[in-house]
Amino acid sequence: MPEIKLKRAYEPPSEQDGTRILVDRLWPRGKTKESLELQSWAKAIAPSNELRVIFGHMAEKFNQFVDAYRMELNANAVSPAFIDEVKQALETGNVTLVYAARDKVHNQAQVLKTWLEQKLNQ
Repeated sequence: MPEIKLKRAYEPPSEQDGTRILVDRLWPRGKTKESLELQSWAKAIAPSNELRVIFGHMAEKFNQFVDAYRMELNANAVSPAFIDEVKQALETGNVTLVYAARDKVHNQAQVLKTWLEQKLNQ
């Protein structure tokens, strides 16, 4: 059963990744396009610059960030197309959301994955 996975941009790609989508607004430092082996870059689905600055990758602000980012996702005009892209990719295998944040628990990819899974199961 295909699933949505998460992987840091600094971890090597693998065949189990399936479709790899970069979900950061900014390109990961020191990474080349070739080394990431991406199928797409969904920077329009990433948190707004304002929200990124407010959150600042501080774990103590994560719950507030989650609520604000989910509101952005629900209001984002590109969200329906992104959901469709992920849904179609899942028909042929896994989808891996690629992100650069050091914290593997408190990051936007975690929020996006949970949000996507809820949308796909509606």
